[in-house]
Amino acid sequence: MTALPPPSLPPGYTLRRATLRDLRALHRLERLVFPRDAYPYFDLALLLLTPGVINLKIAAPDRLLVAFVCATRGLARDRAWIVTLGVSPAHQRRGLGAALLARAEARIGRPCVRLTVRESNLPAIRLYQRAGYAVIERKVGYYRDGEAGLVMEKRLGSP
Repeated sequence: MTALPPPSLPPGYTLRRATLRDLRALHRLERLVFPRDAYPYFDLALLLLTPGVINLKIAAPDRLLVAFVCATRGLARDRAWIVTLGVSPAHQRRGLGAALLARAEARIGRPCVRLTVRESNLPAIRLYQRAGYAVIERKVGYYRDGEAGLVMEKRLGSP
């Protein structure tokens, strides 16, 4: 399987590794994008501090953090997970989510990537489907409010 180059970012946007210095901005973004499901401050700090976790951010031309992805290889040698991917509503539909997803996949080093998405989050589901993900499982009551989560998977090939 030949990997496609990751989508380019719009002019003025920059992609970098997210660090503990970004914790407050990441927490604000999580709460904005996922008001019902945002990761708590402490959990985000752990993700930023855990070795081997892929944490990437995109800053807008005004240098504000507007998008973030976290991916973990976990313990399974054949599978990785996209833990969270969020784009500020004011910056959506510019290819930022697709760019983050592609760059995280390129760094994962596993033949398979999975993620879970709210069943009602149709824009995210469409993004993942365009990127080659398919639904493999529906988890009833996965989210705190009882909504189902869809587990989606993409085969990347050999690491």
